[in-house]
Amino acid sequence: MLDRLIIEFDKGLKTLAANAHSVRPHPDQNIQQTAELSADEKRHAAALMRINHCGEVCAQALYNGQALTAKNPQTVRALEQASKEETEHLAWCERRIHELGGRTSLFNPIWYASSFTLGAVAGALGDKWNLGFLAETERQVGAHLNRHLDELPAADDKSRAILEQMKTDEAEHAATAIHLGGADLPSPVKAAMQGLSKVMTSTTYHL
Repeated sequence: MLDRLIIEFDKGLKTLAANAHSVRPHPDQNIQQTAELSADEKRHAAALMRINHCGEVCAQALYNGQALTAKNPQTVRALEQASKEETEHLAWCERRIHELGGRTSLFNPIWYASSFTLGAVAGALGDKWNLGFLAETERQVGAHLNRHLDELPAADDKSRAILEQMKTDEAEHAATAIHLGGADLPSPVKAAMQGLSKVMTSTTYHL
């Protein structure tokens, strides 16, 4: 277990400090902007993408924590595959943030540590709840991405292409978790997850 914790600590450092890489092409690489964004539109789009980047940091931490304590090898593989795709999402969001003249969140280390702990607890509760937590997380992320797609400046086609692909990936993760036996979480747990998400998004928009 000590060796696994050291490995997880290393993963956390890489998520927070190293540049993420994408095996797949960036979804926006062939997208041409139809119009120039104003300074205010760039700031708003960068803030929205910072929230999405922070969400992917949290997802990395959650899935790594869940995989650490999961018992079923099939569950572990599903979590590890989701984590790999979230790394690509990190790379896509990070590059777009810099293109818009923004920066990533100052609170990412705090979000990572708290999300990893939450994931480890979920994994320890058993696979059906672990997978149910994964499915509900992805459902809430999908709803969150839909809101951001509506809020993006109309001319920001590059950010929109990134979020559309992320939404597709998150839906596949949720479907996989349900297929593997994920349980529907109790309503109070879902509400608590939504509350924590609101705290994260409102803070990260500015910092």
